[in-house]
Amino acid sequence: MAGLDPSWQEPLRWPGGGFVGRREEIAAFEEALRRSPEGAGPVLFRVHGPAGVGKTALLRRMESAARRVRAATVYVDGPVADAVGAMAAVGAQLAQQGLPLKGFEERLAAYRRLRHESVAGVFGTGADRAAVTVPGAVGAGLPGPRLTPGTGAFVRAADAEQVVAWVDRVKARFGSRLRSYEDVRLVLSPLQVLTPVFLEELAEAVRGRPWTVWFFDAGDRHAGPVPGTWLHDVLVTGRYGRPPANVLAVAAGRSRPDAQRRDDRTGPVVDLPLEVLTEAEVRELSAAAGITGERAVEAVLELSGRLPVLVSTLVAGCPAAPATTDRPADPAADGRPSGPARVADPGRATVEQFLAREADPVRRAAVLACALPREWDEDVYRAAVAEEAAPLFDRLRRLPFVTGRAGRHRYHEVVRTAVLRLHREQSPALWREQHTRLADAFRQWRERLEDGTAPDGGRWQDERLLGHRLEETYHRLCADPRAALPRALRELPDAYDHGTPTLRRWAEALLQAGRDADAPAVSDRGRQVLAALEDPLPGVAALTLLLDGDALDTPGRALAHLLRARDRRNAGHYEQALADYRAAVALDPETRRAHHGRGVAHVLVGRYDDALAGFDRVLDLAPDDARALADRAEIHRQAHRYDEASADYDRAVDLAPDDAWILAGRGQARQAAGRHDDALADFDRALELDPGDLWSLADRAETHRLAGRHDDALADYDRAVELDPRNARAAAGRGETHRLAGRYDAALADFDRAVELDPHDAWALANRGQVHQAMGRYDAALADFDLAVELDPYDLWALVNRAETHRLAGRYDDALADYDLAVETDPYDAWAAAGRAETHRLAGRYDDALADFDNALELDPDDAWALAGRGRTHRATGRYDAALADARRVVAVDPDDGWSHYEEGLTLRAMARPGWEQCLARAVERFARDAAGAGPGPATGEAVPGEAATGEGGLFVAHCALSSWEEADRHLTRFLAAAPRRGQVGEVLADLDALAQAIASATEHLRPFRHRLEEALAALP
Repeated sequence: MAGLDPSWQEPLRWPGGGFVGRREEIAAFEEALRRSPEGAGPVLFRVHGPAGVGKTALLRRMESAARRVRAATVYVDGPVADAVGAMAAVGAQLAQQGLPLKGFEERLAAYRRLRHESVAGVFGTGADRAAVTVPGAVGAGLPGPRLTPGTGAFVRAADAEQVVAWVDRVKARFGSRLRSYEDVRLVLSPLQVLTPVFLEELAEAVRGRPWTVWFFDAGDRHAGPVPGTWLHDVLVTGRYGRPPANVLAVAAGRSRPDAQRRDDRTGPVVDLPLEVLTEAEVRELSAAAGITGERAVEAVLELSGRLPVLVSTLVAGCPAAPATTDRPADPAADGRPSGPARVADPGRATVEQFLAREADPVRRAAVLACALPREWDEDVYRAAVAEEAAPLFDRLRRLPFVTGRAGRHRYHEVVRTAVLRLHREQSPALWREQHTRLADAFRQWRERLEDGTAPDGGRWQDERLLGHRLEETYHRLCADPRAALPRALRELPDAYDHGTPTLRRWAEALLQAGRDADAPAVSDRGRQVLAALEDPLPGVAALTLLLDGDALDTPGRALAHLLRARDRRNAGHYEQALADYRAAVALDPETRRAHHGRGVAHVLVGRYDDALAGFDRVLDLAPDDARALADRAEIHRQAHRYDEASADYDRAVDLAPDDAWILAGRGQARQAAGRHDDALADFDRALELDPGDLWSLADRAETHRLAGRHDDALADYDRAVELDPRNARAAAGRGETHRLAGRYDAALADFDRAVELDPHDAWALANRGQVHQAMGRYDAALADFDLAVELDPYDLWALVNRAETHRLAGRYDDALADYDLAVETDPYDAWAAAGRAETHRLAGRYDDALADFDNALELDPDDAWALAGRGRTHRATGRYDAALADARRVVAVDPDDGWSHYEEGLTLRAMARPGWEQCLARAVERFARDAAGAGPGPATGEAVPGEAATGEGGLFVAHCALSSWEEADRHLTRFLAAAPRRGQVGEVLADLDALAQAIASATEHLRPFRHRLEEALAALP
């Protein structure tokens, strides 16, 4: 190649190196750079215009201007798949400049890991899972069993609550390794989780720079998405939090932005539409290249259509000529085609003009060959061109229509399109040969990488392999569209299995190959898939398009049904999902993913026997699948089949002793069976294996709480909140622990935080309502219970608590309305029946009260609170023998409760039977312990707020029953000084009424006490 002429040996340089044209746009950008970020704030420039109009050249000029003022610049060349990809690209380029976003990179790595690990699970893979909504999954607390009033007996409401929690958690835990609710949010809503972290880290990283400028250049290869909506939300609406003030972003693409939004009229958005160059600008650019002859300039004007890329190409190919040079008038003589071709296709005319001046066939062939790959580095270049053209690589990449960054280059799309058409028409055989050679090269590079260890999850998880596979597909479609199309279509389900962005890349490759090879059947397929991806359920629409045709083979159809089932299940379309799972299994009975997914879908619709059958089939196919064993065990646990659950979990742990997820699952099963020590051992081991597993940490905290070890529970909850301050479940669990320990202010703070993090967490709202109720703030309690019931009308626990609050506030009709609804919804709920009975008793409806108490005790014979209530009702109606029998059963059930001994003693005195004084003395002993703060309840080692008032109230009533009036007066004074809640005062008044009814001689002594209590009640809010 010794004979290379100077135009191929030296870079193209205009005299003075100036940039011609676009002065107004450059001026607007430079003006933004001169402003103070504190006063200006972030700005978004939107550059748009047709192919070849100079968008990339303008952005390069802007980049140079930004660097001159020491701005940190990021240039993303080509469309990004999604907003996550945009953030990743920005972070990677800033890190190369010594400005790492370490916290963001950690969260991004976690997102990619979780997305990959969930490939066989509920969520699938890819950023498309961000569109999935899981009601209640994010931030919902995992509640423990609830307590009935008075004695703490467990009720069936706990089972209903656990089932609701299970439906939420199954979406996060089946078949995936999501360790916390924050992991669930990260997979389901990556933008909501990652963007605030990105902005926070960005603000810190670029604090010392005047500006950081992002350039997103979609180029002219695609009309695909630049992350415009995300950029707008970040810089204009502040949807993800306040962005750093020193951010400028420039987004360029073909498409004109949507009609101006309302917030754009006052927001920091600059619209820069680009048109073709003016005639004056073309003349200036020609002159800068030494082209001054009028006929030559006219040729440039006519052939280029005044598109900057074509103007640059033409003037680069024209030899400089003095202005006085007389050019021939014949258009053909000065290189201009005659006729309409020069108007209809300026790109082709320009390419022909450029190539016409190249006499060397090797160089001409290299220009044609390098248009074939969509992007090329030196390896691809050598695969594309003839061996003798290898030395031309550096020269070729400096041609005016070639752009590139980081060692990768491509033709401007306007020029490439024209070159491809020319190449295809002039030599169809060479076209097929060269595309085949390129396809074979990409295949060889892919196979060479595949010879190593396969990446976890399959070949589609390695981006290098993915890129080689995609380019191989593109070139085979160009070489022989009819023969290559079936294979390309077969790859689409696999691409979607990797994620929507990957499917979009494949569809765009189909569209481009069809256009480049003039194969409408191929481009139509790509266009149809891209249109389907605009559907609200893009995967379902795209897969339906494929399944409605006949392009897929049997394995491909099975996979398409499987993936469509997954998406329909995630969207809540369970019956359609099950139909797809059945189709997948029919096509491929050995596919474990389909059997597993069908099992999960059956769980979500409550068909547990069918779900078990699905997991049985998975285990038939793979008996040693530890995760499937754990999944089946979880269903057994939810059905209270603890022996079966234990057997499956034990087998799973034997197979995978170091699987923290399986150990944590067994811990949950042991917790549900009441084996708290065994459960704690499993959680301890799980946390040894994975100290960052917030699920296991919260589960261990809950187990400590259920076992009454509140200090240990609080230590774990504190750690969980420290690790993840946005973990609503940990905040709610800690609040519940504080509530049980009587630390109501601390409980309220935690529940407030939990509700702030997840306003739709009915469990946190209902528990906060309980705290308000315990503090006598009945209106606040009712507001929380109203919200909880509105969020979950089937939450009987919240409904019954609301009824109880109405009862404590003396609103018996409202209480009965809620109790009626609860009993109607679940006739087997002993707690609701007993609560309605107590309301009837307080309202003086004793027959209704007895009927409900009898029903409650039939459902739960050892419910001490219901027994005591029925005994009081019997005594109020003069049925002393029945009252005494109930009182003695209460003592047997709960011998440490002072009220059980009080009821027995009062009944004996009313019956004038011996032993009443001893019973009342035992009651006094226990009430005194309560008043001192050492009564039964949380082992916190400190007095429980409200317990002193409860104890003093009991002592007051007991001494009244003993006719110890001075002691009674002393304890009433102490009771009122203990700041009793409204409900406590009302209960003591009710006890005085019952005492007066049982001991008529006490009425006169009780009257002044009653007056003091009524005055105190009237003074309470």
